[in-house]
Amino acid sequence: MRSPFDLTGRRAVVTGAGRGLGSAIAVGLAQAGADLVLLGRRESQAATRDQIADLGRGVEVVDLDVGDHDAIGRVAAEVNRDRQVDILINNAGVIDRENSVDVSQESWNRVLDVNLTGLFFLCQAFGRPMTERGQGKIVNIASLLSFQGGIRVASYAAGKHGVAGVTKALANEWAGLGVQVNAIAPGYMVTDNTTALRADADRSRSIVERIPAGRWGDASDISGAAVFLSSAAADYVNGHVLVVDGGWMAR
Repeated sequence: MRSPFDLTGRRAVVTGAGRGLGSAIAVGLAQAGADLVLLGRRESQAATRDQIADLGRGVEVVDLDVGDHDAIGRVAAEVNRDRQVDILINNAGVIDRENSVDVSQESWNRVLDVNLTGLFFLCQAFGRPMTERGQGKIVNIASLLSFQGGIRVASYAAGKHGVAGVTKALANEWAGLGVQVNAIAPGYMVTDNTTALRADADRSRSIVERIPAGRWGDASDISGAAVFLSSAAADYVNGHVLVVDGGWMAR
């Protein structure tokens, strides 16, 4: 009997798979049997591509700046032209840390263009053929800041609140068409985005003290959740934001 978590024969698109969470998610999907299309900045995803190839899975790398909204349509049309995309993981994201009184319009737009607007149009571009076919999985990477305000990250918090909203809105429209749209909200993870926090000894200690698991999360902690939401095991999960945070939100 085939496992409900088996992704053999499925093709997944993952954005921002060059490092951190995106790389771990892409490799986790490949370990579950999926073939991969990696979308990201030029020459940023070679290491992840090689890991997936070593697993014996099919893998392609396609250059895309998620903040370039015109390019999203072109790239998605190219990928969709002769490939069936069964899974979309919207992972690409950026963060600017600064006092809210100092946030420039340029900085605000840059963060929202990637984290929210680009994510929505990727959902649209890859979701359209999924809804027409009556099958597909979309997993957006949200954040604890989809629920909280954070400190000195107003644009990031706004974008991630938006990711949760878009996830629920699309689920309402597409669940009845056979497409599950969900999100993962990672907790405090060891990634480039948290370098400044981890470098601040007092802040890092206060964060770990609140996490019941007693440690920062690792990128690999997210891959299992991504496999679950991408699999048949999650066929009746719609519009959910799955928190993977070591228990942070339980405190």
